[in-house]
Amino acid sequence: MNRHHTSGSPLGRRTAYSGAYSPALLCPIERENSWRQRGYKQAPYQGVDLWNAYELSWLNDKGMPQVALGKFIVPCTSPRLIESKSFKLYLNSFAQTPFASAAAVCALMQADLSACTGMDIELELAAIDEPLFSFGNFAGVCLDGLDISTSYYSPNAEFLRHRSERLVEERLFTHLLRSLCPVTGQPDWGSVYIEYAGAEIEHEGLLKYLISYREQRDFHEHCVERIYLDILERCKPDALTVYARYVRRGGLDINPFRTNTAKTPANIRLVRQ
Repeated sequence: MNRHHTSGSPLGRRTAYSGAYSPALLCPIERENSWRQRGYKQAPYQGVDLWNAYELSWLNDKGMPQVALGKFIVPCTSPRLIESKSFKLYLNSFAQTPFASAAAVCALMQADLSACTGMDIELELAAIDEPLFSFGNFAGVCLDGLDISTSYYSPNAEFLRHRSERLVEERLFTHLLRSLCPVTGQPDWGSVYIEYAGAEIEHEGLLKYLISYREQRDFHEHCVERIYLDILERCKPDALTVYARYVRRGGLDINPFRTNTAKTPANIRLVRQ
């Protein structure tokens, strides 16, 4: 199990919901920055962690509940990530707190979350009849129908190999991603999309590799970065994008996106989200 600074985290502890606004509920986690351990002088990717919030409410100045959807975009270059349970508790702390307007709520969240992560974040709130996402699926080839056998459920980059030296551009995805919370061991289910340009990657080996995260205890962001770095180093594509969409838990979904291109993530909500 990877070591993370979670001493102040509510993970693994019984916690009560607070109806009174409290930024102290937020628990920052230092980013692993595993690229440094691999000898890179700077991260070989850019990207964001895209969060969607579905359980967001507060009171107006007449005591009437207000509800909204929230989208939060955290740069992957921020010094810290947000521990998801603390994020959930923080958002719920708005529920019984009165605010003059949605703009006031938005400004306060923007300030709190930027302070937590150590970098300015982007934030958007929308009415529930104005969704911040589109429903759909990843474009490309789904790997899930491949007839393979495997018994490896801990990340194994040796599965990653070229099928040929033929140069291709491919968009591949699987819905079979699963990892575990690094503290509680609870499963995190997701889908992962890989787009690359370079020598052709063997599909069977790639699927075995992605399935091998099934018993891996780590945060969503770190899993995606490890997937990105392993593919980059083993297969050496000229262009690479890795985008995971995790099933929501506690009214939040998190969707880490890493790329060495100019691409940005579409906020496409998959069927399980």
